[in-house]
Amino acid sequence: MDCTRDIETMQTKLNLITEVAKGDKKCKINNVAYLLNVSNLKECYGMLKRGKATGIDGVSVEEYGKNLETNLENLVESMKRQAYKPQPVRRTYIPKTNGKLRPLGIPSVEDKVVQKGIARILNAIYEEDFLDFSFGFRPERSAHQALKRLDEIIMTKPINHIIDADIKGFFDNVCHEWMMKFLAHRIDDPNLLRLIGRFLKNGYMEEEKLFATDKGTPQGGIISPILANVYLHYVLDLWFEKRVKGQCRGVAEIVRYADDFVICVQFKDDADKIYEMLRARVEEFNLSLAEDKTRIIGFGRYSVKNAKSKGERPESFNFLGFTHYVGKSRKGNFLLGRKTDRKKMASKLMELKLWLKEAKSKSPVKEWWKVLRSKLTGHFRYYGVSGNTRSIKQFFQVVVRIVLRCLNRRSQMKSYNWETFSRYLKNNPLPLPQVYHNFYVNYVT
Repeated sequence: MDCTRDIETMQTKLNLITEVAKGDKKCKINNVAYLLNVSNLKECYGMLKRGKATGIDGVSVEEYGKNLETNLENLVESMKRQAYKPQPVRRTYIPKTNGKLRPLGIPSVEDKVVQKGIARILNAIYEEDFLDFSFGFRPERSAHQALKRLDEIIMTKPINHIIDADIKGFFDNVCHEWMMKFLAHRIDDPNLLRLIGRFLKNGYMEEEKLFATDKGTPQGGIISPILANVYLHYVLDLWFEKRVKGQCRGVAEIVRYADDFVICVQFKDDADKIYEMLRARVEEFNLSLAEDKTRIIGFGRYSVKNAKSKGERPESFNFLGFTHYVGKSRKGNFLLGRKTDRKKMASKLMELKLWLKEAKSKSPVKEWWKVLRSKLTGHFRYYGVSGNTRSIKQFFQVVVRIVLRCLNRRSQMKSYNWETFSRYLKNNPLPLPQVYHNFYVNYVT
C-alpha cells in the first residue's frame, strides 16, 4: 500500500489503511513508516499523559514540549537515517499490597511518542483481523463486554466445564523471533519492522546497569498491548477458532482479555483434549502454562447436582477481578453468580488505606475528600455488575470505617463518633454502591 495522498489528519490516513486491511485479509501493508512524520508525531505527543515519571534521560513530557517542533524534527531525521535507537527503559519498583515489589518500566518521552505512532499504525492494520472473542486493549471494547460475553455463553449454551487457564509470565516471555514473524504476515515495511525490533531489544536500566532483553514486550511500553494481541491472535485465537473447535464433538467457546482467558466446554473429553492441545500449543511458541493456576473444573447448570453426587461443593473460577460461581435466581433457576475476587477486594482496600494515610498528611480533608469520591465511583463503575451488589456494599462499609479511623487519627483526641460522622457524611456524601452493568437483562430471574 502506497499512501501518498494529501490528507488532513493521521487518523484519516489510518482509516484508509484499515479499509485496505479489511478488504484483503491476506495482503501485506507496506510504506506506512512515513506516517511517523513531524505533524503526526505532534498528534501523538498531545496524547501523552502529563505529570508522569521520567525515563533515564530525566526529561518530562512538559520539558520535551518546550522545544517540541525542533525535537520532533531531529527525531524524524534520525529515523530517516536509521540512526534512531530507543533508550533503555528506566526500571523502578513500586510496593504491592502483599508487601512485595512490582517492577515498573518507564520509557523516555521521545520513545513514548514514537511508540504511540507505531501503536496507532498497528491498530489500524490489525483491528479488523482480531476475532470477536478478543476484548483486551482494543478500541470500543472493555472488560465488561468480555464479562457479558462469558455470561451469555454460560447461560445460553450447554456448558458443563471450564478451562481456567493462565500463561506463565506472558508479557515477560514473548518470543521476539516469533513476534517478528507474526508481524511480517501483515506488514511489508522494513523501516517499521526495524523500529519495532529495536523497541523489543532496547533493554532496561536498573541501578545504573544496563540489562539486555532477549524476550518479552517493552516494559511500560505503549506498544506492548497491541503487540501482545498480535502474538496471541496467532498463537491462541486463530488456532482455537480454526483447529480446536472443529475437533470438538460439543460446544467449545473462548473469551480472552489480553493474556487472561477462559474456555467454556460442553463435554469433559473435549475439555481434556483442549487442555493438552493448549499446553503443547503455547510451548511451541516459547510459552508455558502456569500449572498451579490452570485447571479444568465442572461448571454450569448441572454442576451442583454433579458435585453433590461426589460429596463435593461446586467449584468457582476467577476472571477479570471477579469470582464466578454457580448461583440461583429468585425463582430457583441456574444463574451465573459473580462477586469481587477476595484477593482483589483486599488489595483495593489496602491501596485505599495507604493512599488515605499519605493524603491526610499532605492536604486538608476537603481536598482529598474529592479524590476519595472519585476513587469510590471508579470502583463501583468497574465492580458494579449484576450479582455483585453484596461485595460492593461490603467494600463501601469497610471504606467508611477506614475513613472514620483516618479522620480520628488527625489528633490524639477522637473528633468523630458514629453519630457525628453520620452527620458529616450527610453533608458531604460519598457515592453509594450501585449496579452499572446489568448482565441479567435478558434472563428471567
